[in-house]
Amino acid sequence: MESVDGGNGSDARVSSTVMELSGDTSCIAAARRLAADFLSRAGPEQHVAVSDHALGLTQLVVSELVTNARRHAPGPALMELRLADSTVEVTVQDSVPVRPTIHAFDPERIGRHGLEIVAAVADDFYVQLEPTGKRVTAHISLNDTPAPGPRQP
Repeated sequence: MESVDGGNGSDARVSSTVMELSGDTSCIAAARRLAADFLSRAGPEQHVAVSDHALGLTQLVVSELVTNARRHAPGPALMELRLADSTVEVTVQDSVPVRPTIHAFDPERIGRHGLEIVAAVADDFYVQLEPTGKRVTAHISLNDTPAPGPRQP
């Protein structure tokens, strides 16, 4: 795992951070902690209010996207968190160039609800295919404005 703060030097204001995701599931908890630490530092440094609700949603989205990357992509993966205006942008890049799908609602299904959850709580959610894999990005409002509803990637 590697975390890199945006900017130069130790006095730089935090506006983004990147984490290399290890091959096991221990990186999921580490990614959640990094998200919480990032928002607790970046919000005040960038003069952006971060609600407790936004912090919780960000950790939830990080958990779901990192879990999917570790479960479905055998190669390297990265997570990037970036402040953009009044949102936090969560991007997870993995090595599988296949667009993930959100499954149709099924109350009997156990598991495979991660992207449904992300689409439901994010203000914006999209997938960008690349020659070396894909980037899954979700934007979460840092205030308590609710997301408009689920979308397809």
